[in-house]
Amino acid sequence: MRYLLPSLVLVALAAMLMLRGYVHSEILADHRVRPPAATDEVPRHILEGGPVIDARGSEAARSIDIPDRKLVLTFDDGPDPEWTPKVLDELKRYNAHGVFFVTGTMASRYPELVKRMVDEGHEIGLHTFNHPDLSYQTRSRIDWELTQNQLALAGAAGIRSSLFRPPYSSFADAMDNKSWPVTQYIGSRGYITVLDSLDSEDWKRPGVDAIIKGVTPKGHEGSIVLMHDSGGDRSQTVEALGRYLPEMRKRGFTFANLTEALGAPSAHTPVTGVELWKGKAWVAAVALSDNLTGVLVAGLAVIGFLVISRFGLMLVLSFAHARKVRRRDFRWGPEVTEPVTVLVPAYNERECIANTVNSLMVSDHPIEVIVIDDGSTDGTADIVEALWLPNVHVVRQHNGGKPAALNNGIAHAGHDIVVMMDGDTVFEPSTVRELVQPFGDPRVGAVAGNAKVGNRDTLIGAWQHIEYVMGFNLDRRMYDVLGCMPTIPGAIGAFRRQALDRVGGMSDDTLAEDTDITMAMHRDGWRVVYAERARAWTEAPESVQQLWSQRYRWSYGTMQAIWKHRRALVERGPSGRFGRVGLPLVSLFMVLAPLLAPLIDVFLVYGLVFGPTQKTVGAWLGVLLVQAVCAAYAFRLDRERMTHLISLPLQQILYRQLMYVVLLQSWITALTGGRLRWQKLRRTGVVEAPGSIPGRAARDAERRPVA
Repeated sequence: MRYLLPSLVLVALAAMLMLRGYVHSEILADHRVRPPAATDEVPRHILEGGPVIDARGSEAARSIDIPDRKLVLTFDDGPDPEWTPKVLDELKRYNAHGVFFVTGTMASRYPELVKRMVDEGHEIGLHTFNHPDLSYQTRSRIDWELTQNQLALAGAAGIRSSLFRPPYSSFADAMDNKSWPVTQYIGSRGYITVLDSLDSEDWKRPGVDAIIKGVTPKGHEGSIVLMHDSGGDRSQTVEALGRYLPEMRKRGFTFANLTEALGAPSAHTPVTGVELWKGKAWVAAVALSDNLTGVLVAGLAVIGFLVISRFGLMLVLSFAHARKVRRRDFRWGPEVTEPVTVLVPAYNERECIANTVNSLMVSDHPIEVIVIDDGSTDGTADIVEALWLPNVHVVRQHNGGKPAALNNGIAHAGHDIVVMMDGDTVFEPSTVRELVQPFGDPRVGAVAGNAKVGNRDTLIGAWQHIEYVMGFNLDRRMYDVLGCMPTIPGAIGAFRRQALDRVGGMSDDTLAEDTDITMAMHRDGWRVVYAERARAWTEAPESVQQLWSQRYRWSYGTMQAIWKHRRALVERGPSGRFGRVGLPLVSLFMVLAPLLAPLIDVFLVYGLVFGPTQKTVGAWLGVLLVQAVCAAYAFRLDRERMTHLISLPLQQILYRQLMYVVLLQSWITALTGGRLRWQKLRRTGVVEAPGSIPGRAARDAERRPVA
């Protein structure tokens, strides 16, 4: 289910957006309008006849006039949420009935207005679903337009209608050789075609007087009046109705719907059974898609604000942090020179462990090294022992997980400062010395180092390299200034042993023991800081599957840690400060924001396909530009070469989607109560000892940033 549900969520989201585009005439819309054609194939009695054409049955088509002193008000293109209610109010005020030729797109979106029309005695007619010129369409497309329009009516008001008005139609004498076959086919499908006698041309907004003049009949001639209740500003139409209705009443006219004027049975037929429920399901799905799109648009606005705010905050605070710690007179406190203990928890690390331990042997700070073999089955401990290195000790234990291994190492540590690193990581000679200097400040309980991707030569490695450089040189600097560092990375971190003892050591309550211990440090009142010059080179996952496993564990573990320390939100003192500053920031920027970030790409695809394309591309490029500026600044802070930023656009398109699915899967795991175990990633041992670039050996050695 953890794999199925994210897929279903993505499919459902795509389906809702497609449906939204469909009912908003962004999909399958055809706005072509055919110019006038010859009329020699249209029967003379049709061209010279009335505005109602009945081509049903096998007999010749009939032309029908409206009786004298009868006016049939018709309104096209609705219903509209703003103007249709005002039109209905005017008709109700004068007890007048009319015919509303609705499009399926609008009826699907505003079914309550269609229901009101029927309840107040008006007639409904079909105006197609997407308002195309039917003379350009095939018979199957015409059938589809009619069927979908009827489906919307069934869902909105529980009826079918036999009245139809073609889009872009006019008077009977405007029928030509292209539109007449359509009228005949429409008649064969059981519909009466309703044209008009008087055209208000209100879509031009010519003024109230001009509208009234255009729909005023000569003498007492019965007429079908064309107006619009949708498609733009219809304030002139509403005002004109307020004058037109009483004036025509004084002249002896009555306003009726079409079948009332002709003395014919109602054009409405009740829909029951399966057809009714299909209509209701359709209307409900359209409502859901519109509401969901509204939520997504709001989410897009939120994520846009969060992204810009976060980047702005990171730039300002990272600049302040770098300026502070890079001053020549900056000191954490007295220089730390006493020996420290380096803990290396290892489980099946035979490919990497020799490089890891050898890198520590060239450290320019006095250290003891304890390798805790957590029940390895590949001879990891034997490899370390065979090296015969001074001050390197091996502690063997049954497999109990990383937290248990670290606690075992802490118990064997001989010094007051404990450095922790992963078994696939190598340190530079100055790393330990730089990492422990912040402990010159007695308030500091833990220090985060600068983890860097060693195997950055692949595309996945390059993406992670960008992520690491931005994360350590922008995020961690920001969190340091705010006093709420969320995580001491497992690849490189240092702890005051007193602080570890006070919080109970490493916990196995979560899968992110590094995040858990860091939050515990904050709540206990210790400062947690970032040491930029303490660099460690780690082997990042080289395949999508390995990356997925790692980030799945990180994401889920972070959620567990946030939940575990939730009481900090209501506590006082240092715990409360972290709870009301750190926890919201971590939740917002590490859990919620990444979950919403793909909305940018979802709307990019939607905008590219359904428009407006230029604005969509411009907005996406704007977001990319902001990210590129931040990434370039992070690379400059870390003195990294900018060449890897070439892959940044592709990272935003592909890598972010992978992280989104991983985070979504983590959410589902958390909500369904699932559990994960500490997962072992496959290592290759490409990260070498200091003096050579990981994975590229000596030929690229000049690129290795050594302090």
